Amino acid sequence: MAPALYVVAQLRLTRFGPEFKLTTRTPTTSSLQLSIRPLGRLSSGVDCLSSSGVNFRQPKRRGFRWNLSLSPVASMFAVNSVVRDLAATAFSGCFALSILRLWGETAKRGVFDQKLNRKLVHVSVGLAFMLCWPLFSSDNHAAVIASLIPGINIIKVLLLGLGIWTDEATVKSMSRYGDYRELLKGPLYYASTITLACVIYWRTSPIAIAAICNLCAGDGLADIVGRRFGNEKLPYNRNKSIAGSVAMATAGFISSIGFMHYFFLFGFVKESWEMAWGFLVVSVVTALVESLPISTELDDNLTVPLTSVLVGSLVF
Repeated sequence: MAPALYVVAQLRLTRFGPEFKLTTRTPTTSSLQLSIRPLGRLSSGVDCLSSSGVNFRQPKRRGFRWNLSLSPVASMFAVNSVVRDLAATAFSGCFALSILRLWGETAKRGVFDQKLNRKLVHVSVGLAFMLCWPLFSSDNHAAVIASLIPGINIIKVLLLGLGIWTDEATVKSMSRYGDYRELLKGPLYYASTITLACVIYWRTSPIAIAAICNLCAGDGLADIVGRRFGNEKLPYNRNKSIAGSVAMATAGFISSIGFMHYFFLFGFVKESWEMAWGFLVVSVVTALVESLPISTELDDNLTVPLTSVLVGSLVF
């Protein structure tokens, strides 16, 4: 049996700012110490380098110190990627479920118009799930484990759409007219898109960002803005408005840029002007396809992600 791993975190408050020191040790091996100090106060050079670890020179200053010892269970969570991914899945699932429950209650109580409530679900759930992606590890299985969340939602949508399971609040929050059979179209395509984007492209590909952002933020806000400010219709499709199409391209592009920067902070993608221009092209073309008369025959939740993936494969 491998020896237990203990992690000791020390926080020292000084007049120069907080100082942190992490120490890992096992009962049979020597410790590894790492000190983190305020920027500009780091000591110059390494004090000693040996097989036991790296010790940075720490100047003695006055201050208060607290010691926090983590149990072997907590340290296992820090070093075991499977445990980390399962915990991230549990958190992400609860986060997404709480959002669905929120919109389900607003739909049940009639807080918003049913179509508006449906689009609020459309905009928020997918983007909220993608916000949780950095919680997962960098191992190959992380994308598969993360995809279980929208994957389970596919099963739920199928059960509701086939009438096997009854949930009035969920049906009202996801459907246009309150018919449970509607869930077998748009909501099913929506959940399938997020699941496939997660498994195939994951957080290191701009295609995943483009597909989910244009589906959630772009298509969602296009309907909201179009209903409120869409008096001026498109000449080639009287069912679509200029305001809605502009809102779709704008929202899809801005949210894509936001997630590009967000994932860049974690080192998942390389932020660049070329990628930003690529997002602009994808958002504009996707909005154009969504505005075509064919969109009345095919569901937007199908045409929007397909267009995003196809165009994204060309520009990225």
